[in-house]
Amino acid sequence: MSKKNIGATLALYPCPIIVVGAMVNDKPTWTLVAHAGTMAHSHLMVSLVQAHYINQGIRENKKLSVNVVDESWLKDADRMGTISGNKMDKSEAFAWTMGENGAPLIDEAKVSIECEVDGNYELEHFDHFICKILATYADEAVLNEKSKIDYHTFKPVLFEFPTYEYFVTGDKVGNCGKMN
Repeated sequence: MSKKNIGATLALYPCPIIVVGAMVNDKPTWTLVAHAGTMAHSHLMVSLVQAHYINQGIRENKKLSVNVVDESWLKDADRMGTISGNKMDKSEAFAWTMGENGAPLIDEAKVSIECEVDGNYELEHFDHFICKILATYADEAVLNEKSKIDYHTFKPVLFEFPTYEYFVTGDKVGNCGKMN
């Protein structure tokens, strides 16, 4: 084997970045998140440091939104990762609409997923919110003729750690299950 052991390093990067939204004290707040992912066709997981301001609203209301970042609003999304909700009111950072199930959705996001928290797996000072998908909202401009998200049009921004660089999704390289 010619591979080098680089230690117990998380190497599942790059991954899509999202801005999570939730209500705290009757106002929306937002935070940039890179550690989120699919758990099943019906659930996803959002991982947040427990000290984040937004966590109290998620715990209390059991609702959150996952707003998938694309390049058109990357600068504003990135800012949500540099400002603490504990120190500054972020309620007016985005134009937003309340989702049908009670989570704030960013108007500029072309894809937003409204979720209800089913559970929280606490590990190493992180809350890992297990979220049931209640509704997905997509701008018609990123949908194909079958009303599915077209990832040739919609290009989520990806985050790479440890360099802290952003990328956009790239070229098609094949069709799943048809590579033989």
